Amino acid sequence: MTACPFCLPDRPLLLESPLVVAFADARPVSPGHTLVVPRRHISTYFDCTEDEKAALWALVERVCGLLNERNPDGFNVGFNAGAAAGQTVFHAHIHVIPRYAGDVRDPRGGIRHAVVGHGDHNLPTP
Repeated sequence: MTACPFCLPDRPLLLESPLVVAFADARPVSPGHTLVVPRRHISTYFDCTEDEKAALWALVERVCGLLNERNPDGFNVGFNAGAAAGQTVFHAHIHVIPRYAGDVRDPRGGIRHAVVGHGDHNLPTP
């Protein structure tokens, strides 16, 4: 069994609190892409206690405040829960992805593009 890369991250912590930590994503999709992760090893967000959930979102807010120094034009914030949703590291984590004007041709639909072909809500469902 391989060690969980989020239990002992091999990168510096950006921010931390008693229940959660934040660090740079090892494979960022944009400059500043950060992960907010419970210290306790649990598989998905839905396994978190209410205190952990509150701590995750509080640290997401702090991460966004810190990343605002990079002057992003927006953020995508979210998580994948389960293999069918694209989760590849089975330790709960929230992605904070700064977005910049022009980083993709057409950003409309945002997270809706997780299911390819269904992102543009102005088009008929395929």
